[in-house]
Amino acid sequence: MSSAISAPEPARFPYAAMAVLATIAFTAITTELLPSGLLPQISDALGVSEAVAGYLAAAYAAVIVVTVVPAARLLARIPRHGLLVGLVLTFAASNAWVGLAPDFTTAMIARMVGGLAHGLLWTTMAPYVARVVPAAKVGKALAIVFSGNSLGLAVGAPAGTALGALLGWRAAFLAMAGFGVLLAVLAFLLLPGVHRIADAARPSLRLAIAQPGVKSVALAWPLLVLAHFALFTYIAPYIHGAQLPDYAISLSLTVLGASGLVGIWIAGLTVDSRPRRSLLMTTAAIAASMLLLPFAVGNLVFALVLMAVWGAGLGAIGIYNQSAILRAGGHYSEAANGLTVLTIQLGITLGALYGSAALVAGGPLLVPAAAALPVLGALAIALAGKKHAYPPGPREQVWLEPRPVGSENVKA
Repeated sequence: MSSAISAPEPARFPYAAMAVLATIAFTAITTELLPSGLLPQISDALGVSEAVAGYLAAAYAAVIVVTVVPAARLLARIPRHGLLVGLVLTFAASNAWVGLAPDFTTAMIARMVGGLAHGLLWTTMAPYVARVVPAAKVGKALAIVFSGNSLGLAVGAPAGTALGALLGWRAAFLAMAGFGVLLAVLAFLLLPGVHRIADAARPSLRLAIAQPGVKSVALAWPLLVLAHFALFTYIAPYIHGAQLPDYAISLSLTVLGASGLVGIWIAGLTVDSRPRRSLLMTTAAIAASMLLLPFAVGNLVFALVLMAVWGAGLGAIGIYNQSAILRAGGHYSEAANGLTVLTIQLGITLGALYGSAALVAGGPLLVPAAAALPVLGALAIALAGKKHAYPPGPREQVWLEPRPVGSENVKA
């Protein structure tokens, strides 16, 4: 896989660097989700309604959509090591700025700065990983890094909310800022440097889109994210509509986060050897779990099993698609990765709207079935993308190779 950045293939797998990158991912996800659990406190302190305070989350995502591609192009020539350290410091500054904000406008500007850093981080990190680990271990490395996402969802956001409830919302943001400064020091010390190749292709969204397979991955992956957020956003109404106990809401979130880690682990074992078969089976399992959730009325165990399949599938599907877009992007993998960051953010936004429409149109039990439809669309795209978007891996092609005539008669 060619890229605009290069580094000698390391003799050993860089576990310490991958752990730092996973922690950076954890910090980004926790930063993104932190306002959600602290809206009542924020609204009281800054003198706005909870609905207006929610714009701190909405603006964060909106900035990513608007700035991710031009910002990535503008900063394309900055060394990746320095850029990653700078982005971590930007997260720290954004969180500190929010924690010290005297009014809502200041807090909103600070969150927009964080959103800019978030988009740049995800356009930079995956191509960087592909350059600092052996080619045969990229999937394993991405699995380690993406575990930070699930930990941010399962641990980071709840811990931040608990800290905010104990010490106040400002303390939660300031604690994240301090953590970011320490993480930036670790990133500076432990992340290997990479440098640009003099004649490397300049990141180009137009040329990235022209690469065979890029459009398919950039559409299928956001469809899966859309489906996830359509159901995840309205998990509480589903729990009530399915006549499950109230404690099942928090329990289901825990199951989704924990199973996501399991899915990431499984993907790490299979993405380099059987990426196509694994992705197809995972996508089909997600669709099946969502289609069956309306039938889990009054059956908490069945519902939790289905949610575990859904959560594990979503954890794994990110690894498979991340690997696919890096491969399909070729010389323009950074721009292709930036495209998926943009389309995924659109998927998150549209997912909440789509789930809301399903809830209004058919009630809470229709939401899981509606969420399954875009998953089936993603499955169809993956099935059709065998040549360029989702090709077979090295252990999926052996059975296709013709055996020499008479080989079955050869004795050892």
